[in-house]
Amino acid sequence: MDFLRPASWEEALAAKAEHPTAVPIAGGTDVMVEINFDHRRPEYLLDLNRVGDLYEWEVGEDSVRLGASVPYAKIMEHLRAELPGLALASHTVASPQIRNRGGVGGNLGTASPAGDAHPALLAAGAEVEVQSAARGTRLVPIDDFYTGVKRNALQPDELIRAVHVRKADGPQQYSKVGTRNAMVIAVCAFGLALHPDTRTVRTGIGSAAPTPVRAATAEDFLNAALEEGGFWDSGKVITPSVARQFADLCAASCNPIDDVRGTAGYRRHAVGVMARRTLTWTWESYRGTRTASEGAA
Repeated sequence: MDFLRPASWEEALAAKAEHPTAVPIAGGTDVMVEINFDHRRPEYLLDLNRVGDLYEWEVGEDSVRLGASVPYAKIMEHLRAELPGLALASHTVASPQIRNRGGVGGNLGTASPAGDAHPALLAAGAEVEVQSAARGTRLVPIDDFYTGVKRNALQPDELIRAVHVRKADGPQQYSKVGTRNAMVIAVCAFGLALHPDTRTVRTGIGSAAPTPVRAATAEDFLNAALEEGGFWDSGKVITPSVARQFADLCAASCNPIDDVRGTAGYRRHAVGVMARRTLTWTWESYRGTRTASEGAA
């Protein structure tokens, strides 16, 4: 196994172009596990730890550009207001040591359906910035990024440089089921984001299908129910029947398997419970914010 250690982003792209099979490594929290257990033995490892701009983020007027290697701990510390769903997901990542090493780019590169960041990125409607030496930069919508079990839309000579996430315009929530609070792979996870500016709701489901997925049918139902019922304008409590139907549709959007962490039936049930709870939490937060703004006016 050869070890490539570029000192800049340009050198990293050149190395990836010359060695398309090279496996990028930054935090190493996923890759090193596979290597240590001899599940993967790449010909080349491409160490990105010296590429400084991968650890930087930029808060713009409408969105955040998050470097691929920004650690989860930094997201929790500095971007809680702009990216609340991703900050909540970051809290659930393994241990403090892992949260100080791992980043969103690693989750995206591995593309495991159990990656903790995926549901939050799907719910927020992120875009993945990828680049190659030959073709330059392109932005891949998060909905198009996951192509199969642990497969993504990257071309062999491309690397993930950053993730672009719109700043939250409404409440966001994240929920995860696991056997304990630390060092646990998700049995299933659920992210929900309210977008009052467009009067839409987006979801993200992890570890309950071959890839991270959105519950599109559930979103369509809830978007219509909120609009037709005048919920956005009135801020009234969502009726139990609407919440229950939304939860059932979220559960139906899953395509889980039985494994050592849980059965398919349990995963579907848990996703439904998390969908109903996160909807309740986010809507109560929206109602509270709306009431506060009306009182200030």
